[in-house]
Amino acid sequence: MTPGEFLQRLGKERASAILRTGDHELARLAMEAAVRGGFRVVEFTLTIPGVFELIKEFAAKPDLVVGAGTVLTEEDADAAVNAGAQFLVSPVKDLKVIAKATKLNVASVPGCSTPTELLDAYRAGATLQKLFPEQGIGPAFLRQVLGPLPFLKIVPTSGVTLANAAEYLRAGAYSVGFVNSLFEPLDIANRNWDAISARASDMLKAVKSN
Repeated sequence: MTPGEFLQRLGKERASAILRTGDHELARLAMEAAVRGGFRVVEFTLTIPGVFELIKEFAAKPDLVVGAGTVLTEEDADAAVNAGAQFLVSPVKDLKVIAKATKLNVASVPGCSTPTELLDAYRAGATLQKLFPEQGIGPAFLRQVLGPLPFLKIVPTSGVTLANAAEYLRAGAYSVGFVNSLFEPLDIANRNWDAISARASDMLKAVKSN
């Protein structure tokens, strides 16, 4: 999937499911629950044990777009794409990782927290710009940034919830990413997969109504 194809798909889906947990098997089951709830763009962070096996497994499923998060090095990028990742997400703006993603012909989504970082990432070739950390600044910040920089494709993640996701999209977010608000740690610990599936469904209804 080329960066352009990924942009088109994410623009249609409007949201991604982002998972970070310390247990390989629980990660599989939690993401399966999110997929049952309707998510089709999913991201596994590289901090998950055995993450490349999970990326490979889910990338083989029909109609899923699978990405890797917490990509910090060019070696991470290579390993993730070799496993089947179709987009690469980072918590920071690393020009080498952005360039590597471009070379591999996959989308890059570096983390940025200021207008300068967002613009720098765009100029470096990043497909989208991840607003991270959200820091409680909310949709108003996004709207203000997009006023003079409307060509940015910003994806808020940390801090996005069922309650505010639609507001972020109305403020101009290209899409949103759900992390702990979808994968509540207590639900994962208690293997409450039905709760995650139901929450996933509610979140997707909220974002697709805007």
